[in-house]
Amino acid sequence: MIVLEFKAKGRTTQYSAIDEAIKTAQFVRNKCIRFWMDNRGVGQKDLYRHNTALRAEYPFVKDLNSHACQSAVERAYSSIARFYDNCRKSIPGKKGYPQFKKNCRSVEYKTSGWSLSETRKQITFTDKKGIGKLKLKGTWDLNFYQLDQIKRVRLVKKSDGYYVQFLVRSENKVDTQPTGRTIGLDVGLKEFYTDSNGHSEPNPKFYRTGEKRLKFRQRRVSRKKKGSANRLSAINKLGRVHLKISRQREEHAKRVARCVIQSNDLVAYEDLRIKNLVKNHCLAKSINDAGWYQFRKWLEYLGVKFGRVTVAVNPAYTSQECSKCGTHVKKSLSMRTHVCQCGFVLDRDYNAALNILNRALSTTGHVGTWILDPNASGDLASTVLGANLSQQVESVNEESPHL
Repeated sequence: MIVLEFKAKGRTTQYSAIDEAIKTAQFVRNKCIRFWMDNRGVGQKDLYRHNTALRAEYPFVKDLNSHACQSAVERAYSSIARFYDNCRKSIPGKKGYPQFKKNCRSVEYKTSGWSLSETRKQITFTDKKGIGKLKLKGTWDLNFYQLDQIKRVRLVKKSDGYYVQFLVRSENKVDTQPTGRTIGLDVGLKEFYTDSNGHSEPNPKFYRTGEKRLKFRQRRVSRKKKGSANRLSAINKLGRVHLKISRQREEHAKRVARCVIQSNDLVAYEDLRIKNLVKNHCLAKSINDAGWYQFRKWLEYLGVKFGRVTVAVNPAYTSQECSKCGTHVKKSLSMRTHVCQCGFVLDRDYNAALNILNRALSTTGHVGTWILDPNASGDLASTVLGANLSQQVESVNEESPHL
């Protein structure tokens, strides 16, 4: 499944109609959550029946396409199912109890409620919300796909306007020739990553660079009167700065991941738990700014697309272990050079990248098996470090949520 995104161009009244459709979808979702809270144990079919009752009771809900209402019900049930799943797994901390949405930003249509023009440059929404015909601005060519391949159409509101996203069921693989090269990657805060060849990619630090502008816009929001039009305008300008930073980070991760995947047959990286790492309040901002998670997801997605092997290895002691003799050399974060008693001296991150590659190469005969709850979509190491044979870790390849 791939996602093709276009900028939607229309009139002010059409944008207001999109906002109304989004609010209606939010209303249906919140009503389903309330129905579940009042009637524990209800399933998805019961929520669908409740949606039918809502459409009969509220005219503005009936004006929204029935499939769009069903998508809102599915979103509600997804949060409920995730909560039950986390409870069954007994994950530590909060289990993700379903919450009411206050500011939804999208509404999703299925195979009805919309139609494309012959040129595929306009889309018309045919429900009673009054959205009408919107122009599609973008570089993707929808003529390449059949209409039955488009499974969902999503209207998304962002700080810089409205977008139409098409979820297309399509094979997205590229035939490539083997390069004969392998690489291990050690991500960091000083450098974005250091590979097993000694090359370091600089960390752009987009958030740190744009922080001055963010503070300026945030002060403008704080000085405006709550509920005023000027405050809404200031909030929108602040959101645009955040949006630019997030796009810069995502585009950088995509570009770097594509270069790494196309240049190597096997890519090894650490199986990091980002959620746990950001609990360190001293490093949380820098870790989030680095965008390790986005980089990892693009590595895994492009690995499937280009037919490359991606291996996520156990990150334990990759920085402490000597890549030459295997001796553990304890280091603090401030120690940037690995100095071993065997006489081996190397940059700390370079040494870690070599260890990551060695662990991946030692397990490449066991990739491609299935696990019910993988932490990564890439191929994991076949055995957990220091574990017996009954404690195997495996992997699965997963389709990217967007292109």
